[in-house]
Amino acid sequence: MRSKRDISFKKILSLFTHQNGSPFFNAKGLAIGVFSGCFPFFGLQTLIGVFLAKLAKGNIVLAAFGTWISNPFTYIPLYYFNYKVGSVFFNNSSNTIIEKSFVIDDLWKQGGIFSLKLLLGSSCVGFLLALICGSAVFFIYKIKIKR
Repeated sequence: MRSKRDISFKKILSLFTHQNGSPFFNAKGLAIGVFSGCFPFFGLQTLIGVFLAKLAKGNIVLAAFGTWISNPFTYIPLYYFNYKVGSVFFNNSSNTIIEKSFVIDDLWKQGGIFSLKLLLGSSCVGFLLALICGSAVFFIYKIKIKR
């Protein structure tokens, strides 16, 4: 049985760097994972990332690894930022997340608008982060191959 001391940052990083496949294959997998990790589908992000990586013929292991961009430490800041980005596409103010004057009929409307802002912001932020992370990983693996 392995102890906690046997697992180190170096071993986890080696799992990342010793992936087989072309730089594009690996970068595509990680980018899809990062994109999937930006959405607020708790518990489904890894499944969605692996499924999309399989469809796009990307690295499945790196797709699962990329979904770790959202974790218990980053949930609140990431989704708040995604909400703010999504609010940019609407004319109303994003200072109040949900209006204080609740009428039962308006509750569903406000929840729908909140969800739409969050998903639109998650799409934009996810696409940008996927592009940045995918490009970085592509060049890292490209440099690794040249050595």
